[in-house]
Amino acid sequence: MNKTMTSRQRLDATFSLKAPDRIPVLGGWIACPEHIMAITGADADQYWKDPWGVSIEAYKTLGTDGLIDMFVPAARGSYRCVDDTSYAHSDKGMTLDEAVDNVDAMPTPEQIEAKFDFEQAYAEYSESLRQVQQRCGEMVWMPANWSAGAKFSWYFDFGYENFFLIVGMYPDRARKLLEVGGAQGRCQSRLVARAVREGIFPAAILLGEDICTQRGPMVSVDFMEKYYAPQLRYGLEPLLEAGCRPVWHCDGDVRLMLDFLIDAGVCGLQGFQPECGMLLEQLVQRRTRAGEPLVIFGPLAVTTELPVCSPEQIEAKVHEVIRVCKGRASLALFTSNTINPDVPLENIKAMYRAVKS
Repeated sequence: MNKTMTSRQRLDATFSLKAPDRIPVLGGWIACPEHIMAITGADADQYWKDPWGVSIEAYKTLGTDGLIDMFVPAARGSYRCVDDTSYAHSDKGMTLDEAVDNVDAMPTPEQIEAKFDFEQAYAEYSESLRQVQQRCGEMVWMPANWSAGAKFSWYFDFGYENFFLIVGMYPDRARKLLEVGGAQGRCQSRLVARAVREGIFPAAILLGEDICTQRGPMVSVDFMEKYYAPQLRYGLEPLLEAGCRPVWHCDGDVRLMLDFLIDAGVCGLQGFQPECGMLLEQLVQRRTRAGEPLVIFGPLAVTTELPVCSPEQIEAKVHEVIRVCKGRASLALFTSNTINPDVPLENIKAMYRAVKS
């Protein structure tokens, strides 16, 4: 086996379901500037002058193969990358009647796709990929694209109350929302697909939405299978045609959705909260609709493992994850979600150290 693969070769092998020289590690979700500074030796002023540059150096130092994102706090002195202006609210200050009127005023899915200026959008998208990749060096810049595929999370636009009332009281409007989301998601998927074909994006991408709580889906699976799954299938088609594997972000208990997600074209899973029943030993038994093993981004938990275990226990868990996935799934080591300040830096280092041992 080749022991001198580059990061890109290592990821390419993993995403094509072949054996890399070692398990690749993904990064970008350390949401703790103090950890980033400790890894690089930078002080606070140096970090805040160029948080992306300092973070990239930290991930290089750790030995990261692919960067999914770059978490930079919304404000100095904080660790959260969102605030009360950028996250979903129960009430967006809009009445239900106003929300319904907004849905009625939306263009049709056909109009959305016809109006989409693909060449202009791709010029901007590909240039952004190239600029960040240049800064990353050997590490592969492979940002998540939460907008690709299809959109279900219209609660960001209308607030939770209005969105769920529309789903329950106005199924025709709910269907239009999901069809619009499918058209928008397909447009985004087309951009990624071309980047994959041109070799500036690897053959797997993290996408998906927070549709579940720790007790299961927010909306009935029957509703999602009828109205959402067809749009997700439509939105993922360009990725699959380009040979790109969509990897679904699992937040909460996603088990009831897995059948229709895989049938729609999802080829991998990321995340996993074991306290919700999302157990790796069971998930690696699943197969894509083509009968192939899944790609796994994960599965170290930021709730029950990384914050509370010792570095030695983290190393043992990484070795166990590799054992569980061997011959069953194609693994790129990652975390279930954001690495917050409650995760000791030594545990992060142990995670990286373990794959190299």
